[in-house]
Amino acid sequence: RAALDRATVLLSVTKGGKRIDNVWGSGGGQQSVKHLVKEIDMLLKEYLLSGDVLEAERCLQELEVPHFHHELVYEAVVMVLESTGEKTFKMILDLLKSLWRSSVITMDQMKRGYERVYREIPDINLDVPHSYSVLERFVEECFQAGIISKPLRDLCPSR
Repeated sequence: RAALDRATVLLSVTKGGKRIDNVWGSGGGQQSVKHLVKEIDMLLKEYLLSGDVLEAERCLQELEVPHFHHELVYEAVVMVLESTGEKTFKMILDLLKSLWRSSVITMDQMKRGYERVYREIPDINLDVPHSYSVLERFVEECFQAGIISKPLRDLCPSR
């Protein structure tokens, strides 16, 4: 009975508008991949609207899935490839730079995200003409900013 009473209290309490239902382990790595992908997509879209790097960083850390940060890298680079203006290019570059410098995204996660884009660029190019040239330019900017290594830059496919 005491456990049920405690559970009722915990489920009724809100913290920052969010229920504390991860007390029983539904947060972090227990979340479905589909849910995490949706959260990362929303995080990136919100960042592109607000420009608040610190808020984006906080939201990414709240997901509690450092082993899945490569998804943010992948989705962010794809957003750059799909965008038409310089604004998204610069904002995503700034976000990745910040997440790299604060060590929120590790070298391994950064590498995995870029390698996935490299593997899928032929398919992306079908929907987004000129994606190869945009990718080459973005990868070069990331290398110049110190976000990615020379070997990772050199793996970038070109047309």
